[in-house]
Amino acid sequence: MHPDLDTEQVLARTRRWIEKAVIGLNLCPFAKAVYVREQVRIVASDATTPEQLLAQLGEELVLLRDTPADAVDTTLVVHPLVLQDFLDYNDFLDQADALVETLELDGVLQVASFHPDYQFDGSGPDDIENYTNRAPYPTLHLLREDSVARAVDAYPDPAVIVERNCATLRRLGHAGWRQLFAGGA
Repeated sequence: MHPDLDTEQVLARTRRWIEKAVIGLNLCPFAKAVYVREQVRIVASDATTPEQLLAQLGEELVLLRDTPADAVDTTLVVHPLVLQDFLDYNDFLDQADALVETLELDGVLQVASFHPDYQFDGSGPDDIENYTNRAPYPTLHLLREDSVARAVDAYPDPAVIVERNCATLRRLGHAGWRQLFAGGA
């Protein structure tokens, strides 16, 4: 384990973000069910280079592929020691997608992305809507395509999720976002 990695703090802050923002604000209406059933694997990566992270990502993709969904439905690979710069992180996502294809998992698993400095194309760095994809640390979210499809099929109108999330964050504002995490890990 890398000496600069406080695994307990990384996991605690990530869980707090999931509980307060992702589930608490209902940013992902599908997250609560798998979280309360303890089917979310959270891994604190000690990678310090993109190459190390890519290797760990490959291991986690294979592990998720080979593990029954009722045991682990989704995985978060939290990597606080590498790809702190959002543009570098964003560029890395092409490598992550290529790895999914190389492992012949295209259509089986997908990689979603979260970053402390996440910025949607065409938005300003301080736009509150960016916070829908802002996590305490750079994070790769590994999802099962069939689980995503089932969740979307069961949701009344999945097309409204993004706009609803943006509206929620506009109402909350930056001060409300900070308050959401005040006094915690």
